[in-house]
Amino acid sequence: MKALSIKDIALKANLSITTVSFIINGKAKEKAISDAVIKKVQQIIKESGYKPNQIARSLRTGNSNIIGLIIEDISNSFFSKIARLIEDKAYKKGYKIIYSSTENSVEKAKELINMFKSRKVDAYIISPIKGIQEDIQLLLNDHKPVILFDRNLPELNTNYVGANHLEASYQATESFIHTGKKNIALVTINIDVEQIEERFEGYKRALLAHNLGFKEELVLRIPFHQPEEETIKEIKQLFKNKEVDAVLFATNYLAISGLKALKQLNKMVDENFAIIGYDDHEAFELHTPSISTIQQPLEEIAETIIQLILTRLSAKTKLPDEQIIIPAKLILRK
Repeated sequence: MKALSIKDIALKANLSITTVSFIINGKAKEKAISDAVIKKVQQIIKESGYKPNQIARSLRTGNSNIIGLIIEDISNSFFSKIARLIEDKAYKKGYKIIYSSTENSVEKAKELINMFKSRKVDAYIISPIKGIQEDIQLLLNDHKPVILFDRNLPELNTNYVGANHLEASYQATESFIHTGKKNIALVTINIDVEQIEERFEGYKRALLAHNLGFKEELVLRIPFHQPEEETIKEIKQLFKNKEVDAVLFATNYLAISGLKALKQLNKMVDENFAIIGYDDHEAFELHTPSISTIQQPLEEIAETIIQLILTRLSAKTKLPDEQIIIPAKLILRK
């Protein structure tokens, strides 16, 4: 059966198209339309399988009830988990999420922002990269709510939700030191984003604070798009350094590559060699022995992002920007 149009529904209900439109767009009460008329139209909609055209509806109401989510990489478990949480929480509040990955490409990030603009999304949640400041500023100039998360662009006046990466990395490095480790390496990603720099800075500060000294040769920086086989090869070379007795991984996928390198070398995580990952992963618990990690509170981050978005979408005037830092947690496993 062909789904009815809004005009068909109006004819069937013996009402004006305007009245039916008010009911569909949730404005029946403010237009003083009776409950009996609302119920009649809702029944016809239910029976007809009517689906409102979201873009046409957004042109009429100014709202699409869609939020655009731009992240680094949906295949990364951190981003996939947080995207799912945001999607679930938004859906319960009547909003749909459309999302895509930048893969740390400025050009792709700009294209995504323009695509979401054309879809008339109501708000944006962005894990940004340097180089898209002007594009985000244009959204802000257009009075669209923008929430940055995971990484910040301090030069923009907008909302931000993130974890205390520097402190978390400091604590992880310090936990190695407290167990007697003296040659602690860092395996990180070679991209210019704030949270990665903070993880490096926390590691470095902990070493200096405990008089261990910072050694550049113990920092392995992996190119972002490097094939995993090459990454494993480089990590194996680091592990072969007999002096290295602990390694902090700045991302969970680097830690996974590290575990594969360990397996290939038949090298054990034990009292003589320790590792800590960043952002938890089920592989860390399944590994024997289980792997310690820095865990970002995904549920709390997602809830905070959605609350910020909703309060700004419903506000009659512009609300002050908020910078919300949520503590990450060091999970030490035996």
